[in-house]
Amino acid sequence: MLHWGREIDPLGDLFGCWLPKFILAQFFASMNSDITREILELRERKLTPKQIARKLEMKPSEVTAILKNSAVQIHKERAASGELAPIANCTVNGACYEHFFGEGPQAKETEAIEGARGLSLVFVSRSDRFERYTACTYLVDYWCLGVKDAIPPQALNGNQHAEFLQICYSGYPEGFRDITLEQARAIVFGAVDYAKELGLEPHPDFEKAKAHLGQWDGEPKLEFGRGGKPCFVSGSHDDSDKILKTLRCKVGQGKFDYIASIG
Repeated sequence: MLHWGREIDPLGDLFGCWLPKFILAQFFASMNSDITREILELRERKLTPKQIARKLEMKPSEVTAILKNSAVQIHKERAASGELAPIANCTVNGACYEHFFGEGPQAKETEAIEGARGLSLVFVSRSDRFERYTACTYLVDYWCLGVKDAIPPQALNGNQHAEFLQICYSGYPEGFRDITLEQARAIVFGAVDYAKELGLEPHPDFEKAKAHLGQWDGEPKLEFGRGGKPCFVSGSHDDSDKILKTLRCKVGQGKFDYIASIG
């Protein structure tokens, strides 16, 4: 049936009457909003898209599309406000974990595990979109130099993120342990502050990577150095003469330890 002066709306015929398009749009938007909210709540409970689809009697592709669209919108809103995305992974090599947070005999044996280096690798990734991550790493010398190197934010998909995490710790036979973001900040920012007291600045790339950690409130407080004083273990990329000169000037001769690199 034609409605003179009005646009024919086949959707209205489904309801047996003519309805203004904006009313129909509001109806379906509300319905879609309810579905999206339910999908996001289930995803928050760690259900996979396939599990969500079965529960809501939808196609997995439909669930995935809604998750992706929602994540993109959230990402845009966070980017506009400058808010950091939620933490996905926050890890450190096992020896460093035992050194700072371990208890009992295993914690006392970490120096042997560390190979007398005092090095840690902190990995922090964030994600606010489905299968999309941003990751940074921080190579920390907590005996003396602070942040020796850093990888600024890297955009990764799900497979790349998992592979990158494994590659980062491939050189650490003790593997890695999960830590809180507060613990990661304490290791990284605490080591930087300690090194600055010795007159040593962090690697230049740290400036590009530090915002990824967010603000540190100074807790928990960790003890840096080895045996109550700095211990400089020279590496192949360190300017040993310059570092030793700085330590002698800032700390004083005989008030720090020095281990020369071999080979």
